[in-house]
Amino acid sequence: MRTLLLWMARNSWLKSRLPKMRFVRRAVRRFMPGEDVDAAFAAAAPLATAGQGIQFTRLGENLTSLEEADEVAAHYQAVLDRSATLPRPVEISIKPTQLGLDIDRAVCLRHLEALAKRAEEIGTWLWLDMEGSPYVEPTIALYEQLKANHRTVGIALQAYLRRTPADLRRLLPLEPGVRLVKGAYDEPAEIAYRHKSEVDGAFQSLALILAESARDSRTRCVLGTHDSGLVERIATFADAAGVPRDRLQVHMLFGIRVKELERLAAAGYPAYTLIAYGEHWYPWYMRRLAERPENVFFALRQLLP
Repeated sequence: MRTLLLWMARNSWLKSRLPKMRFVRRAVRRFMPGEDVDAAFAAAAPLATAGQGIQFTRLGENLTSLEEADEVAAHYQAVLDRSATLPRPVEISIKPTQLGLDIDRAVCLRHLEALAKRAEEIGTWLWLDMEGSPYVEPTIALYEQLKANHRTVGIALQAYLRRTPADLRRLLPLEPGVRLVKGAYDEPAEIAYRHKSEVDGAFQSLALILAESARDSRTRCVLGTHDSGLVERIATFADAAGVPRDRLQVHMLFGIRVKELERLAAAGYPAYTLIAYGEHWYPWYMRRLAERPENVFFALRQLLP
């Protein structure tokens, strides 16, 4: 089923048709409050008031013109400026291909530098989201350049990639911000773990290395997963290693495992909700379905009256 859903995420014919179907649009509302930034801010306000951290990501990837990249950069600058309306400013998470990486790396880096500077000025973070395996090395290289000039920048690393332990060791001397995720792209077995037990094991090992670094430095350790059992195991080992709870952050998507995130926050783990929005949600949504069978069952229930 996972393979099928990831194929559907890439299929251009389905991409042009499924988003128009009412039951699909109804199902996607579980994971995103709406398609525009106003809906994202409306959803963020009560969460921020309750003490949660907020991340925004505007969906879309692999833009085909620099004019589009300029528009995305301007959009995120406006988001950062508008953050003053919330109890704490939102963090932003961006795919480099949204800022023109496929077209002109220098333009992409220039946009990232400007956004990182503005985020730092208002006391928040810019995150580089990770895309498919061909983009891992370019994204890490961009991050290294950004981190040389800006402290509050982070990067997502995917636990299912076999290269990730080396990537993490490469970044740790920088005292990075790392959001560890399992990985949601369809990668071959030569470069990625394909079985859940392998991915979970890799995630746990990487998380413990990251947590121990966060204990002794300004490294920011973020667990980007809805797997509360995995979080609990990592937390147990981290506690035994003397890692304070406030150094182990948990980030979850809007609308998923809400009570669990609240429970972890009450237990002393900094909790963040990632709010996605935008018109280009179809590939992202199909990858979310592929991540957990429970998501598929929810989507199928939307077929019922």
